Amino acid sequence: MVLSSVSVNVCESKIVSLSSLYSQPDSTRLDNAISFEASYVGDVVANMHGGIKTGATYLGLANFKLGFDTEKAGLWRGGQLLVNAGNTHGGEPSATLVGDFQGVSNIEAGDLTFLYELWYQQQVGQLSLTLGLQDLNASFAVCESATLFTNSSFGIQSSIANNIPAPLFPLTAWGANLHWQVTPSTCWQMAIYDGLPDNIDSNPYNVRWKLNATDGALLVSEGSRELSWLGNHKGYVKLGGYFHSHKSSHSVVASNALPEKNYGFYLIADQEIHRRTDGSGCISLFLQLGLSPKRENCNNRYVGVGLTFKGMVRSRLKDEFGVALAYAGFHNATVGEETALECSYRAQLLRAIYLKPTVEYVIHPAGTDVPLPDALVGALRFGLNF
Repeated sequence: MVLSSVSVNVCESKIVSLSSLYSQPDSTRLDNAISFEASYVGDVVANMHGGIKTGATYLGLANFKLGFDTEKAGLWRGGQLLVNAGNTHGGEPSATLVGDFQGVSNIEAGDLTFLYELWYQQQVGQLSLTLGLQDLNASFAVCESATLFTNSSFGIQSSIANNIPAPLFPLTAWGANLHWQVTPSTCWQMAIYDGLPDNIDSNPYNVRWKLNATDGALLVSEGSRELSWLGNHKGYVKLGGYFHSHKSSHSVVASNALPEKNYGFYLIADQEIHRRTDGSGCISLFLQLGLSPKRENCNNRYVGVGLTFKGMVRSRLKDEFGVALAYAGFHNATVGEETALECSYRAQLLRAIYLKPTVEYVIHPAGTDVPLPDALVGALRFGLNF
């Protein structure tokens, strides 16, 4: 069983009888209970026009996961432990070349080696509880079709990532996540996280954690429902919100004063709109919306929209192509509101190897204090899974 940081749908999980586990030798049972994954993602990114300056750079992300399944070990049902460590290295294209606000590469983090996740999850019936070091975006505000794209906003909306000190890649935080599978098509989840995760400078490896009352808390809640529209094509909609409070003097990423109370909402819709009669390829449309109050947030609104095409060529059914737009709106912008257009093609070469060429056009890069010309960015990503 391959472990993921996303909560498991208990309605789809397979139950193995304990008697069959105990009939195995101890060493075999332990081998089955322990899983290991390793992956590597590398980006060659070139700013070909505009932005801060033209040029190219390379950046990479290595990831290592170690999992333990209590049921497969012959202990108790529904328990999973995950340890996830990472290393990022190489250049920083947004910071040094493009100057954009949303981030042209979602693995940009500088040179870091860090503990990314450390949690235990227990499932009981239709409920699952996850405790430990977690990434908010592993469970919340996830749009499956948008994961094709390289710009960071398609993974986590800029109006969330830049307005509150949320536990996100690469620096996560301690929290508790309760997931309830209400029906086979409807689920609800709620989480509470440390309100002020330690920054990279004071906690470079993410192994020194400090919890105190002045840090406050970040509360997140999300409901989702699977839908069957447009001739029984599958889709889903998610509606979520968050509330953050603290009594500390920390500042946000953009060096503005961090309000003692903040909140926001988001909506995600992902709908298949066409599928071949033999089921071999499909077209999906997705929409992401984010909204937060003007008084507390500079980037108070976000819109993401895109189309993805899976298996367009019958001989390459695992390939995926997509076009998308990510808009970050500012209520007091001095350099203009930023819009990123992206076109990506993910080619699955072998079972564990893929290539993804990407072109992005960033209108009004807004990551600096000075106006910058529109940027044309090209990138080539490769991924390896072990």
